[in-house]
Amino acid sequence: MSTIESLSHESVRPSTRAWGWFMALLEKLWGNVVDVVEKIKKLGEDDPRRITHSLKVALAITLVSLFYYIRPLYDGFGANSIWAVLTVILVCEFSVGATLGKGLNRMLATLLAGALGVGVHFLATMSGETGQPIILGFFVFLIAATVTFARFIPAMKARYDYGLMIFILTFSLISVSSYRENGEVIEMAHQRLTTIIIGSFTAIVICICIRPVWIGENLNNLVANNMEKLGKSLEGFGGEYFNILEEGPSMDDKSFLQGYKSVLTSKDTEEAMANLARWEVWHFRFGFRHPWKQYLKIGTLSRQCAYKVDALNSYLNTKIQTPSEFQSKIQEPCTKICSESGKALKELAVGLRKVMNQPTSVHLHIQHSKMEAENLKSLLNTTSIWENDALQEIIPTGAVALILVDIVPYIEKISEALHELASLARFKRADARVSP
Repeated sequence: MSTIESLSHESVRPSTRAWGWFMALLEKLWGNVVDVVEKIKKLGEDDPRRITHSLKVALAITLVSLFYYIRPLYDGFGANSIWAVLTVILVCEFSVGATLGKGLNRMLATLLAGALGVGVHFLATMSGETGQPIILGFFVFLIAATVTFARFIPAMKARYDYGLMIFILTFSLISVSSYRENGEVIEMAHQRLTTIIIGSFTAIVICICIRPVWIGENLNNLVANNMEKLGKSLEGFGGEYFNILEEGPSMDDKSFLQGYKSVLTSKDTEEAMANLARWEVWHFRFGFRHPWKQYLKIGTLSRQCAYKVDALNSYLNTKIQTPSEFQSKIQEPCTKICSESGKALKELAVGLRKVMNQPTSVHLHIQHSKMEAENLKSLLNTTSIWENDALQEIIPTGAVALILVDIVPYIEKISEALHELASLARFKRADARVSP
């Protein structure tokens, strides 16, 4: 009897084990599906414009697909209708500036390359059957090499890189295919150009008319947010630093002190946005010939200021105890510089975000910062303050004071750059005071 029971147990165990593995696999797969759904949900919640953009791209593709579905339209363009679909897929971007840039680049490049390709085709046919492939090969080589080299020119790469690539593609397609299709080259070039224009205009119109995302506004807000982060970091540094010296390490949330770090890595983003924003000539707030380069100047000054703030934050966790006499002498001017500079930056950020001139209170904050910086320099220049046996304990706090003195001119330069931007862009007048 025991032998039979043992055999039955042995026969059940493998099936039970397999069922357990199968259920564990299902549970793991379900967990992965839930994680993916949660990430997708968070992606949409973080920026709902992503959902709108996805629907806009789908609508544009559906519209140009009608060239295949409706017989009269298909008879007019034939297989070249696919270029309208491909153009929408390639041109549709998240922002208006990026879509306009790609669309106009693609249309202009196709027009020029198509005309050049047709011209080269007729020139090659005049050279006879023997000379035609030689002439075509020579021009394909020459044009491809020249335009590819032009893509390395910084000014061309920044704004016309996509157009140059499409120029090479279109010219090569027309030139090479014309060798076997002599009678259809003009019709092929015409149909391809027409479908690409239709696809580009479809993408551009949908991008502008349906909840547009203006890259110029994003750049304006990015520069303003960077200044605001610097202002908060500076405002919080004074109290945090001297509080640490007096009472030991603080346990409060210090996230406001770390906001400046994103400013240090924003250069590439700002440059890319400025290049794309130049295409948004129809924007109601900025418009044609808006001084986008001025935003890059402000961004550079903000990063230089952020490096100083980064140097300040390296002293927050110092373990060297500063003599109380030295600390009491410089604490007030240091904290006032932090406070006034931070307020100036935050009010400048609010003014830029609202596209208006600087409020008069900004100049008062900067003047107060300069006065306190002069007072601090006078204190540091007195020999008596350094005649102390504990010089090693004084140096870290003295370095903090010197960095704060260096920060004030950067705040003034940012203010001057913003004033220049407001003058060039004709920002509206501000009230006497703007609350950050």
